[in-house]
This record gives sequence, structure tokens and C-alpha cells, in this order.
Amino acid sequence: MSFIDRIRELDDKYHFINAYAGDEPYGEGLLSGYAVSVKDNVCVKGLESKAGSKILEGYVPPFDATVVVKSRAEGGIIIGKTTQDEFGFGTFNVNTPYKVPLNPHDVERSTGGSSGGAACLTEVADFKHVAISESTGGSISCPASWCGVVGITPTYGRVSRWGLIDYANSLDKIGVMAKTVKEAAMFLGVISGPDKYDSTVLNTPVPDYTQLGSVEGVRIGVPKEYLGKGVDHKVEEQVWGSIKKLESRGASISEISLPHTKYSLSSYYIIAMAEASTNLAKFSGLRYGLQNPIEGDFNQYFSKVRAEGMGDETKRRIILGSFTRMAGYRNAYYLKALKVRTRVIEDFKKAFKEVDVLAAPTMPVVAPRFDEIAELEPIQHYMMDILTVAPNLAGIPMVTVPCGNVDGMPVGLHLMSDHLNEVKALEAAQEVEQG
Repeated sequence: MSFIDRIRELDDKYHFINAYAGDEPYGEGLLSGYAVSVKDNVCVKGLESKAGSKILEGYVPPFDATVVVKSRAEGGIIIGKTTQDEFGFGTFNVNTPYKVPLNPHDVERSTGGSSGGAACLTEVADFKHVAISESTGGSISCPASWCGVVGITPTYGRVSRWGLIDYANSLDKIGVMAKTVKEAAMFLGVISGPDKYDSTVLNTPVPDYTQLGSVEGVRIGVPKEYLGKGVDHKVEEQVWGSIKKLESRGASISEISLPHTKYSLSSYYIIAMAEASTNLAKFSGLRYGLQNPIEGDFNQYFSKVRAEGMGDETKRRIILGSFTRMAGYRNAYYLKALKVRTRVIEDFKKAFKEVDVLAAPTMPVVAPRFDEIAELEPIQHYMMDILTVAPNLAGIPMVTVPCGNVDGMPVGLHLMSDHLNEVKALEAAQEVEQG
């Protein structure tokens, strides 16, 4: 049975694929024999790439994103586009006009978002597989944690974003998911490094992420703001159990403070929505995707196409983002959010002078049921990201690794390190994985 046949069989049950690619011949390289799935907002030549939105239906890129080019060059077989929240707007992968992916551990629960399809496929794959994913405020860490796989969000600028259908330029990062730390680390090495098409990529050497040492002598800090109120005590127990294991392997553990964490959620959403309101303006029914017969003037046409092609959450974020950038409110909201972001970054800089790695729960709870999600207000959706938005604002690397379960559902440990020091977080993750 080919990769595609097996994936179709699994997708019938879990709904993780938006578009299929044909089987490609095996190549030679680090990814020889690996199926590579690609999040729907990363362009693949000749394959419909919608970023989870009806407004981009029918858009078939004439080029591969840089991360796809690098994957093919190492022998990876591109097998299709994984489902996501529309444009990446969501924590539960329910903001989609298409089928909602189902958590492999309990199909009545969310996979997490926005890279829910990638995490779901990574967990259920019974063949060699790695996933190209993307994160703005936790879209790799959240679903990886809730589906029980390894997710790496690299340093901002470590991986080229050329070919990404992005919505927040100062926040978006392409990363990876895999079943094991070693596979995820290997794949991160494949897609990292300079790219002439992306001026935001850092021109720094890429280490061999698979050459990992022990945690002997590593200083691990536990942010007090990431535990306690709002975090399920059963989740906290699993996290502390893994932290104690790291201590038994020679790491030192200390409590630290990231005092501006409490402001990070507001800052993140103001900045992300403001950037989304400008980035998504190009999707107007003229150049990409959905198009209608032109009736009335262009403003009327744009409004009609966007009303039909975009979901409620996308509209909400565009409207709120436009509001925060208006002349009368810019100082009160957007500029203040940027100042808070600077404080959050300074918190992390100070922390990494004292410790090498930060350890915390990836998510405050295990994956919720769909009936529970349906009862939540939008603000409650946003609050679910409280543990992941701060490191994303700071652009630091982070790894989520399974560290136990609560009532049969996976719990993730979030390991964060300083800019360009993915190795430290990966070393700690490998120790946790080994049990």
C-alpha cells in the first residue's frame, strides 16, 4: 500500500488532509523514505494551497516554498496539505469551512490549532513521517501537545518563510513536528538556514541538531507565572514529574519570574490582529482564489467576495486589527502593545542570563471536547494561548515533548531556550522522551 492509499484510509477517520499530492519517487538524502506533509498555508507547486480558507479555493502556486524545496532535495516525499484553522486563526482547529480534524486519542476532542491536521497525522502515521508546520502564537506547540507528538518552533528567522501564506510578519515561524525528538531535530536541520528569497532569515551557521548531549549541569528555570492558577493541577503534576526527572539526570532546577507574562496575551492579540488586517487585504477576489462576477464598484465587489470567502473568526480579527491601527486608537492600543512586547522580550533576556532552559506546561489543560469548545466565548478561546504567546512574542525557540497523560489524554512539557540555542531545549526534550 502506498503512502497516499494509507493516508486516505486514515483521513477517512481523522480528517487531517485538505489536498493530496501524488506519490513521488524516493530520493537520496536525510529524508529518504519519509513522507512529508505540508501545512495548508505553505505553498506547494501544483497543489491547491488555501491556508484553510474558501477565499483561496482554486489557488495553485506555480512554485514551492523554500522549506518544500529543501525537503525534496533531501529525498522527502510530499504527500499533501494538512488541515488548519483559517489563516491560522484558532486554538482548537474548529475555525474552518472544511472538515474539523479529530484527536486520535479521543475523536470527541480537539487536536488543537492551528496546525491540527499536522499533529493528528504525525500521531496516527504508521510509516516514516515528518510535518512542515507553522506557528504565530502557539500553533505548533498546542496541537503537538494535545496529540502527543514532538513539535519544534525555531528561533524567529532561523527558517525561511518564502512561500508561506502568512498573516503576522513579525510573529510567523515555520517549524516541524515528528514522533520523536531525533526525527524532529533532523528535519529542523534540513529546512533551516539562509535563503536568498527571504531577507528576514538569519545568516548564521546551522548546527547539527541531532548531536545532542546530556542535561548534566544544565540550569533549568520554572517560571512561576506558568503554574498555579488556570493550570489543571493534574497537568501540573505530570509536568513537575518530568522536571524532577531532569533534575535526577544532573540538571539544576530553580524558580524564576517572567513578570510581564500577564500582559502578553493582550499584547499578542493586538499586534497579531493589526498585522493580519493589512496582510490579508490582498485577498480580495482579484488575483487569488475565489472570484465572482463584478457587480457595482470595486469596494462593493471586495466586500461581497470577502464576506462570502472568509469565516467569522477571520472577519473578527480583521475588524479588530483595523480598529487598533486607526489614528484615534493607535497610541492607546497598537503602540502600547509594542511597548509591552519589548518588556516581554526583556524578561526572557534576563531569564536566560540565569538559566539555560525554561520548563513549563505547554497548555494549561488537556484537549477539550468539542461540546465544551462550543460553549466558549471568543475571549475564552484566546485565553487558552496564555502559556504560548509570550515566547512567540519574544521569538525564542521552543520544543514541546510528551511528558505523560491525564485521563488518557497527552500532556506536553514546553522547553524554551535563548535565541539560536535550539540545541539546549532539544537536549532537555530528549531526556524527557527517554523517560
